[in-house]
Amino acid sequence: MKHNRIIHSGHNCWRVADATKVSILVDGEDYFRALHEVMQRARHAIYILAWDMDSRVRLLREEQPTQLPTELGELINTLLKQRPGLEVYILNWDWAMLYALEREWIPIYWSGWKKQSRLHYELDAHCPFGGSQHQKLVIIDDKIAFCGGIDLGKHRWDSSAHAPKDSRRIDPNNKAYPPFHDMQMLVEGEAAKALAELARARWLQATGEQLSAAPISDANNLWPEHVEALFSQVKVAIARTVPAFNNTPEKREVESLYIDSISAAKRLIYIENQYFTAGKIAKILASRLTEPDGPEVVLVQPLRTGGWLEQHTMDVLRYRVTQKLRDADQHNRLRICYPRHQALGEAYIGLHSKLMIVDDDFLRIGSANLSNRSMGLDSECDLAIEADNTAQQEAIRAFRSRLLSEHFDLSEGELKSELARQGSLLKLIDTRQNFPRTLSILDCKVEELTEEILPDSDYIDPERPTEMDALAEEFIPVEESKSIRKQLITTVMVLSTAVFTAGLWKWSVLGDWIALQREVIDVSQPLSLFVTTLGFALAGLLAVPVTLLVILVAVFFDFWPGIFYTISGALLSTLMGYAAGYFLGRKTVTQLAGHRLNRLSRQLIKNGLMAVIRVRLVPVAPFAIINLVAGATHLYLKNLILGTLLGMLPGILIIFLFVELLVSAIDNPEPDAIISFVIFVGSIALVLFMLKKRLDKDFSDNSR
Repeated sequence: MKHNRIIHSGHNCWRVADATKVSILVDGEDYFRALHEVMQRARHAIYILAWDMDSRVRLLREEQPTQLPTELGELINTLLKQRPGLEVYILNWDWAMLYALEREWIPIYWSGWKKQSRLHYELDAHCPFGGSQHQKLVIIDDKIAFCGGIDLGKHRWDSSAHAPKDSRRIDPNNKAYPPFHDMQMLVEGEAAKALAELARARWLQATGEQLSAAPISDANNLWPEHVEALFSQVKVAIARTVPAFNNTPEKREVESLYIDSISAAKRLIYIENQYFTAGKIAKILASRLTEPDGPEVVLVQPLRTGGWLEQHTMDVLRYRVTQKLRDADQHNRLRICYPRHQALGEAYIGLHSKLMIVDDDFLRIGSANLSNRSMGLDSECDLAIEADNTAQQEAIRAFRSRLLSEHFDLSEGELKSELARQGSLLKLIDTRQNFPRTLSILDCKVEELTEEILPDSDYIDPERPTEMDALAEEFIPVEESKSIRKQLITTVMVLSTAVFTAGLWKWSVLGDWIALQREVIDVSQPLSLFVTTLGFALAGLLAVPVTLLVILVAVFFDFWPGIFYTISGALLSTLMGYAAGYFLGRKTVTQLAGHRLNRLSRQLIKNGLMAVIRVRLVPVAPFAIINLVAGATHLYLKNLILGTLLGMLPGILIIFLFVELLVSAIDNPEPDAIISFVIFVGSIALVLFMLKKRLDKDFSDNSR
């Protein structure tokens, strides 16, 4: 067999390593079962890198003979008790609060894990603003490894039947969830050893701790007995996305491998992916579709990419990108589909896989979505195999047939006959549109208004860390730049909501109600001082946004009393948070706040008063978290109090002036009052704009 090689180490992959065996586990049932079996044989080290993980997830969902627990957390706990030489390292993404309701909160506090000194659980915050640790890896004893799209999360288990009412498809709270389709590659040999090296490197970046490789041993066979190898003695390429961050150079191997493999395709490109918003990948696919003799392209997507937020963002971006593909499809060689299962009714299969097969020559599976962020913002890891002989080509063809058999609900023999009869996969898709289970044509349409108002992908699905992120290294890498953006966004929001608020105040009962409340509060000033100060302090301790608290006080109190109450409440809340952090201790606060705030801790210790003033002026972390960290690091209390006073006072004055001028403009809508309000708001916006411009200039100068 002769063809131009796609994989080139150092260009579109990090490394090419030998694997004695490779298999692909389709859907959570097969993956979780294999993982449970392999973990039982671990002797030295288990590494888990995750975007999401739930210690309560059950790896086995039906009665199967096993001596060990089926819940992940209990299984790890039991293995550590039974194996004195075993160490378990878990690196879970220090996730955004956007996912707070979907995830298990800090599983390290599960009582069984807390007692295990050889279980090392860390949150990975080594990401640029908006980025994530998206790799899904499990490596055992440096000998065997799983890599793909399946996290050890609570909604990942499903069988390949994707049955409408599978009683086993429930989360740890016994709540049913929709069908889910994904896959994981299993590798044995040097490829697993290389992935272990990658995991240790990621651990070092996230924690600063250097881990040693597992002892070399040939005595223990880890390959799961029920899993048949798809490949034997094959070379596996490891492709990464590593964003530029904190002196870590950018690696875009995932993107390069996509571009090179699509460019090399001759007959068929088969893709399964959760998203399709990557502009560069769409461009190269569109180019291939314009060729008279180019390859057929089958793109399998979910019907909808996720919940309400994703449907109004990523689905819109998908529509825009797929329209460009359809415009380029001059020769009718494109099919965009979703796996339809008629028995599911309104529900649908959540396709989460990240797969591409090119002809019978190339296969890749990993964590990277076909989104811009997976090309340069998130940390990703994909594995790829390029056939060296006809046996490996047969294996790639057989695996594609296995997937299509699942989607069409056909046996592999029936699929082979249908493909032979139709002559191509595209014709097979077209002729089976009315079958109960099939790959149904997806138009990707979205609501017209949503499509019109959504900004470009640069804002929703960025392919690189923003310029502001690179300012990081001066103080606290991610959060400060985030705060500058927040202030700019807040200014625009204030301007846009001011008119609406004024209308409510002037022409609804809101103004009368607030005036009445202010009169009641003024009558009982001594009590109001106590209640307001204590209420402010407790709310601040519970992480209620301090800006919101200041606005509320400004609305209900006169100017100078309100400022006094605000400062009193802020200082009392600071003392309470400091005391809580002091008694909880540094380790507990770090587990609560995440390792990103270790940098905050170091800056508070190093720069004292000036550091406190700065984090209060430009809040790089929530008010309550800063107080906890200050207490846990035993910062001098006088520096914290004085820094809080000096740092917060300008912002408090600005908010009170804003409210005062707004009230004046509403109560007496004379030109002078309105002009004063507009000038004040415009001045604040101008200051923030100039600050951002200065920071961008500094970045540009420093990066030359």
